[in-house]
Amino acid sequence: MIKKALLFITFLTILSCSNNENLQNCIQSLPLSITADLNNPELISALVPGGFVELNNRGEKGILLINVNGNEFVAYDKRCPASDCNQPMTFERGIVLKCQCDNSEYGVGFGIGGQPQTNGFVCPAIEYRVIKNGTVLRITNF
Repeated sequence: MIKKALLFITFLTILSCSNNENLQNCIQSLPLSITADLNNPELISALVPGGFVELNNRGEKGILLINVNGNEFVAYDKRCPASDCNQPMTFERGIVLKCQCDNSEYGVGFGIGGQPQTNGFVCPAIEYRVIKNGTVLRITNF
């Protein structure tokens, strides 16, 4: 009985594997390495857990910087990942980036990785690595 159950679970696991071919067509991030000091008044909204700030004129279309818990931060490029949209994505409801050209939405936050929240879209929003050293944040993709 245990062998049958294990075989059944293995079969379901194989069926649920996804194909990554569509991800090869996704927009890749450009080299990025910027620093931002939390003492800068521009970042005052990002000082508290759950706070965020939009860094315009950085990255491809601007960067959304979110304070996760006071010590950890996540950052996303506001460039629409699925289309050649000239407008930056907007941060809505405190949980998604929305592309204004095709109304696609992407989840943001710690561990979410910019995954698409709209059916039919496979490319995630571009997430950057954020390293905190004292009051200085380094936002990078390498």
